Amino acid sequence: MIVLTLDAGGSKFAFSTIKDGKFICETKKIPSNSHDLDLCLKGMIDGFKQQQELAGEPIDAISFAFPGPADYRQGIIGDTENLKGFRGGVPLKAMLEEIFKVPVFINNDGDLYAYGESLAGSLPLINVQLQKAGNKMQYRNVVGLTIGSGFGGGFVHDKILVRGDNVTACEVWKMSNRLDPDRNCEELIAIRSLRRFYAEYARIPFDDTPMPREIYLIGIGKEKGDQQAAKKAFYHMGECLGDAVANMITIFDGIVVIGGGVSGARELIIPGVENELKHNFATLSRVTQKVYCLNDERQLAEFLKPESKTLNVPFSDKTVEYSYMPKCGYIFSSFDTSMMINIGAYHFAKEMMKR
Repeated sequence: MIVLTLDAGGSKFAFSTIKDGKFICETKKIPSNSHDLDLCLKGMIDGFKQQQELAGEPIDAISFAFPGPADYRQGIIGDTENLKGFRGGVPLKAMLEEIFKVPVFINNDGDLYAYGESLAGSLPLINVQLQKAGNKMQYRNVVGLTIGSGFGGGFVHDKILVRGDNVTACEVWKMSNRLDPDRNCEELIAIRSLRRFYAEYARIPFDDTPMPREIYLIGIGKEKGDQQAAKKAFYHMGECLGDAVANMITIFDGIVVIGGGVSGARELIIPGVENELKHNFATLSRVTQKVYCLNDERQLAEFLKPESKTLNVPFSDKTVEYSYMPKCGYIFSSFDTSMMINIGAYHFAKEMMKR
């Protein structure tokens, strides 16, 4: 099966071709031309046509990530924030199906990221590690979270992407945050929030604040700047992320996988996440499960270790194994986020074409 894929962002489009789960053509990137709808659409059509030519054989489908809000089932893009030309509604799926004569599937990038990580990314690797450790537990649920220009997410249960009735499942960016109830979650976990935190701690104007990569380098002492302010900015973002992780694990018991550009600074983010996950309510723990950071070798070893005991069945000579310690984990993914989104898009098309 050959699927043309696209990771569509506000500033650029990245096109790929996947055959039988593997990339077969070089990824091509072009400006999105978000200011001009005609230029944007023509660029998208040309990008897909180039990938089609590179594939050298008939394609089966087009499947890609596109910012919302949108009616993803019908493939109609609505009033997106970063692609303003689509405001008022554009039937993107119908247009592409008319041109390419193949099924077209469009979904949210957070959903497709979670799908990719669940089928071909972090989750399979974790389950293999559990098997090698002699632990019979196998995880089926994934919460995928992405931190970049926004804060996105997706749910996958047992290889099935969970989609809401309005195709708005896992809109994590709209969650509240215990640390700042007056702001939605995305205002605390995104590029702009990290920059805002740094500006506040370094006491500089926001317009003079560097981008996350430079703030990270300042934090680890490789660039000049206010190192303490950089560390505090990532730590505070980590606390906010930890609150979101705790909420997600409470709602959707499973492994939390974190990606996106800002996630590359995980060494500075994790301490804040850990602090928040250790927070307890007055008489209850923050979460029911014991939560492990799977990027930490010591915590990973504890997570993988089998913790069960044999129980006698009353009035019988039979026994059963009882796993008495409910465990969850979160991990900053080692896989490229865009690659996982495209892999998720491929598998989503494959699954939808079975129906």
